Amino acid sequence: MDTRADYGIIGGTGLYDMDGLTDIHEAAVDTPFGPPSDRLLLGTLDGKRVAFLPRHGRGHRILPSELNSRANIFALKAIGVQWILSVSAVGSLKEAYAPQHIVIPDQLVDRTTRRDATFFGRGIVAHVAFAHPFCMKLSRVLAEACAEAGATHHVGGSYVCIEGPQFSTRAESELYRAWGLDLVGMTNLPEARLAREAEMCYATLAMVTDYDCWHPEHDSVTVEQILTNLGKNAAMARAVLRAALRRLPFERDCECAAALRYALVTAPDLVPERVKNELGPIIGRYMQ
Repeated sequence: MDTRADYGIIGGTGLYDMDGLTDIHEAAVDTPFGPPSDRLLLGTLDGKRVAFLPRHGRGHRILPSELNSRANIFALKAIGVQWILSVSAVGSLKEAYAPQHIVIPDQLVDRTTRRDATFFGRGIVAHVAFAHPFCMKLSRVLAEACAEAGATHHVGGSYVCIEGPQFSTRAESELYRAWGLDLVGMTNLPEARLAREAEMCYATLAMVTDYDCWHPEHDSVTVEQILTNLGKNAAMARAVLRAALRRLPFERDCECAAALRYALVTAPDLVPERVKNELGPIIGRYMQ
């Protein structure tokens, strides 16, 4: 039974499985940070070994604030994943980004308050560069895949990650627009930070489900509205993901691949052995 995979797909609201997988089996992966959101679904898709993880668990059981993003990213790293394709539901802060459009953001703003978003601490310090929070090469792959699949898509944009689970107030929504932000969601920022620390390529398909409450014709965001648009977008998301996988792998000469090279501050002999062992899949090539 092959428990390795090069490619990880994190499915967000409305995307709880991946059509077309063969040789499927489930894997429960233990991590130093607890269990991931669900068992990993491992399989082959168009000749590529893929691990699929439903972000909120099957049946959508986990709040954004409850997500154990450290366990999710660590579990994918531990089985060999180097590229993570994330799918997430977002609200639009711009008229041009309409419901059922796809956006491939290139920036993030943090408005969360309760998220664990680093693997470090407990005797080891690292400061990774994060000016470009999404892998630019992987984002280009997603853009090409959107074009192939015929998706109405936009390249670039700033995603503000809020705590939730409540949607924004009207004042917050107007504030984010005044800041020049484009999308609002609840999940991507911790994942992107952790993927960078783990030296993994990470990019997102942001599936627009609604205009946030700033819009005069959409001044109240409802779950019913979101789920309706997600249902319409799910098939397109799967088509885009398959088109993206056909374009992978690429040479990992991006900043993601060596993010820790100059980021680790603590001298190796001062790092507790237990922490060294636990973080082996992440720091093993730098600290023996």
